Amino acid sequence: MKAGFVQFMPRFGEIDQNLRRVKELIQGTKADLLVLPELFNTGYLFSSKAEAFSLAEEIPGGKTTRWLCDIAKQDDVFLIGGVAERSGKNIFNSAVVVSPQGYIGTYRKVHLFFEEKLWFEPGDNGFAVYDIGKWRIGIMICFDWFFPESMRILSLMGADVICNPANLVLPFCQEGMKIRCLENHVFAVTANRTGAENRGERSLHFTGKSQITGPESNILYKAAEATEDVGIADIDLKSARDKKINGYNDIIADRRTELYGNLGVI
Repeated sequence: MKAGFVQFMPRFGEIDQNLRRVKELIQGTKADLLVLPELFNTGYLFSSKAEAFSLAEEIPGGKTTRWLCDIAKQDDVFLIGGVAERSGKNIFNSAVVVSPQGYIGTYRKVHLFFEEKLWFEPGDNGFAVYDIGKWRIGIMICFDWFFPESMRILSLMGADVICNPANLVLPFCQEGMKIRCLENHVFAVTANRTGAENRGERSLHFTGKSQITGPESNILYKAAEATEDVGIADIDLKSARDKKINGYNDIIADRRTELYGNLGVI
């Protein structure tokens, strides 16, 4: 399996331009799976809930999801991309999963970061793993990584690869993903954006350094901080399904769940 990310600098509010830029970047790319950043089509730094609502789209009927489906069919690739989802009067920070055959599903970000809590509703459809042929993918978005439960749940559900659309501004994720992948023995594709957004007196700098991480805490590909890049790595899924670290220890079977209590409420 060839899995990868697209790292680029979206222009805030310029959906058509952002879609064109992604198409330019992936033209000629040969991959089975590509992950795009969080909110890749709109940019991140909203100034009001009304502005976020005006840029949000329905899924799967909106322009961006239909565009993703067209690209997936054209390039014979599975795509995951972050989109502001409009659902009735609510907005979710979501990730769309599409295949060469069309729309597969939507994940809504569970753990909202900073001002996202002003614009978005917390995800309400839980974590899911998608069987996409020979492999299984789980989805989380950006700040979800900070909570070890996110990747643990997805790994227990059978994910081989965790797809992580992101707009990272804190410096910890890229190093932290080494531990997340090691403790769950899975691969992860973190697709971060690069550059900065300046909206009046508000400004954010994004850390770039998108990364493909292996089950042994190994980095298979890492982008630079400030450049646009399409990174792809070969992934041996057998290594994600083997949870043994030696002849005596299995990281899943060795868990002492009878002693852990109900971790969701403690």
